[in-house]
Amino acid sequence: MARLIVNEDIILAPVSMEDVEDIFSTIDRERKYLGRWLPFVDFTMEISDTRRFVETAMVASTGPADIVYAIRFQGRFAGLIGYKFTDTANRKTEIGYWISERFQGKGIITRSVRAMIHQAFHCWNFHRIQINVATGNQRSKRIPKKLNFTFEGIARDAELLSSGFNDIEMYSLLKSEWNEG
Repeated sequence: MARLIVNEDIILAPVSMEDVEDIFSTIDRERKYLGRWLPFVDFTMEISDTRRFVETAMVASTGPADIVYAIRFQGRFAGLIGYKFTDTANRKTEIGYWISERFQGKGIITRSVRAMIHQAFHCWNFHRIQINVATGNQRSKRIPKKLNFTFEGIARDAELLSSGFNDIEMYSLLKSEWNEG
């Protein structure tokens, strides 16, 4: 799978074994911050946990499926973004993402999601993209809103976080609604 060049500062590269240390050290360093919204943080206790995740992600990243990209901002690891729960028969996928706290507020995720939308709609001819966001995660919720996704509703108690079950807001975008601008 080829990398996506978002702009001169942001590159999305398919996750590889070279990313294991960066991913684990970011999660470990920002455990409290990331764990507030991401259920996998509680299960990522050793570098071997991250190594297994990356191995699994690399197997899945052979086409328009559940590809995971490492986000590189000015050459430094900033987070992960990827397609999840891809259903090629129905031409739909979900985009999930997380970014290190120190890289937030730079438009990295918005630009990265926009590049992935373009890839999904124009390279793979998908029809629908979904983004799910924890109801209290205001920063993450801004992404689908900025990109003109439609709010579809709330899935109650849909995700188990360390603080307990959390509601998820569901947003979608159809190819016919996508405006590259």
